[in-house]
Amino acid sequence: MSDATIPPGDVRALPVATLHRWLTGALPSLVSGASTITVEQFPAGFSNLTYRVDVDNGGCAHSLVLRRPPHGVAGGVAHDMVREYGILEALQGTGVPVPAPLACCADPAVVGAPFYVMELVEGRIVRGAPPPDWARDEQGLAARMRQLSHAFATTLAALHAVPVHGALASLGRPQGYVARQVEGWTRRWIAARTHDVPAMDRLATWLAAHQPASERVALLHNDFKIDNLVLDDDGTTVRAILDWEMATIGDPLLDLGTSLAYWVEAGDPPLFAALGLGVTALPGSLTRRELIEAYGQAVGEPVMNARFALCFGRFKVAVIAQQIFARYRQGHTTDRRFAILGDVVPALATLAAQELEGTGRGR
Repeated sequence: MSDATIPPGDVRALPVATLHRWLTGALPSLVSGASTITVEQFPAGFSNLTYRVDVDNGGCAHSLVLRRPPHGVAGGVAHDMVREYGILEALQGTGVPVPAPLACCADPAVVGAPFYVMELVEGRIVRGAPPPDWARDEQGLAARMRQLSHAFATTLAALHAVPVHGALASLGRPQGYVARQVEGWTRRWIAARTHDVPAMDRLATWLAAHQPASERVALLHNDFKIDNLVLDDDGTTVRAILDWEMATIGDPLLDLGTSLAYWVEAGDPPLFAALGLGVTALPGSLTRRELIEAYGQAVGEPVMNARFALCFGRFKVAVIAQQIFARYRQGHTTDRRFAILGDVVPALATLAAQELEGTGRGR
């Protein structure tokens, strides 16, 4: 992957010797007692911790990826590694591009929390800036960003078209999904609040009063954004969708809304680019309005209630930012990137307010 890794700090370090012993038992065809392993962290994520595990079997080398919950989190579906591993297993053979799951450990004694191991999918992960080879040609870059935008929309639409049965059907309860989401994220906002943001309270009230009737049931990723995709070199094909911890069954309108909330476009506050997602504001990228249209074309019908979708998405992402900021304030993480998230919350609420007033650009 294009993501650079760093040596894990003391707080996030994994017990390499203990992990090595576990891997030899769980994956004997890949890791032996004579193997050496090196562990480094992918630092870009904001929630669950992800590590690259390089295995050297005496000249035959390969790489794995390990996922575990963040420190300071007691539990919850979003940090349930056994559940996420099961989702990857259930998606094998569906046509959804995901890494192959390799082994899962529910015992927290091994590395300090439940975790799982999956294959490393080689490719590009695009964040705040385009790859250098894309950026050399301004006209070519615009064409790539256009293609990437359409790949994003069509991949999300294809995900929502996956038949929901078997293990996937057990992921959630589609009946009453929209109401539960509005109520649940409002409750999380109240629990994680460290300072007053009146616009968030007004937004929660509006969402509760304007819920559309749920019409579709689909598999939802719930965190489908540009940096959760592993792309081919050209950026036109999605090789893998990452980070399935929040996947469930429900109304795909809300999944689209989450994606729209993460989609930065030209004219948005510079603060959002600091989160590493500003690449979608480059010339050639679809606007949020165009992304809605591209998704609707891929699904085969226009998107209804797009305003609700975007406002819900912004509210949800703001709550997620607030939850992480609260953990930072409490000292459960020392990652200085999280310090700006307290400013992200009111900024997202302000953008949502513009949608409610009819002055936003997302509809």
